[in-house]
This record gives sequence, structure tokens and C-alpha cells, in this order.
Amino acid sequence: MSGPLSVPVADWSDATVLLLLLPGRQPTTSSQAALQHQLGAGVLVLQVDEATYPAVVRSFAPAQLPTSVLVQHGVELWRQPGLPSAEEVHAVLREQARYFSP
Repeated sequence: MSGPLSVPVADWSDATVLLLLLPGRQPTTSSQAALQHQLGAGVLVLQVDEATYPAVVRSFAPAQLPTSVLVQHGVELWRQPGLPSAEEVHAVLREQARYFSP
């Protein structure tokens, strides 16, 4: 999977991951790097293109590409068609924290 990585591989199981499911073979863009920067180290942004990782993209059964999927501890928290803004992702994480905080 391509894209900037801000979390060491050993920490992925605990990471909140934003998967950007993309059509074809896609180079990393400056907007995706900017999204990673805006989200910070708390969210790992991974670009998954269907040409390179077709089984991974199919496993999420997206209705269209691109699709964004936010996963935390292996559980899908949210998805939307298209690419999200950092504000949308932060809003989802705030909402999740509200429901799951002690």
C-alpha cells in the first residue's frame, strides 16, 4: 500500500486507519499527504489502489471508487464515497469517543 506512513508497522494493530480505496494505479498526491499531516499521528492514512491490491479493495465491497473507510482496532467505524476532509474524519472520531468514553 502506498502513501505516507506516520506509525511504525508494529503499532498498526492499535492505530486508527483511514483507508483510501482508489481505482486503478494511483500515485500518492500532495492532497493525501496533506490529509495525513492534518490528521496527525493518531490516524494512519493508507492509500489502497485496486490495480495493486484488488483483493483488499474487493473485501470492502465499495459501491464506487474512490471510497474512504475509517477502521479502528479492526472495526469499521465509518465509510463514505470519495475522499474525506480532515474535519470529517475528526468529527467521526469525536462522535466515537463520545459513545465509548468511560
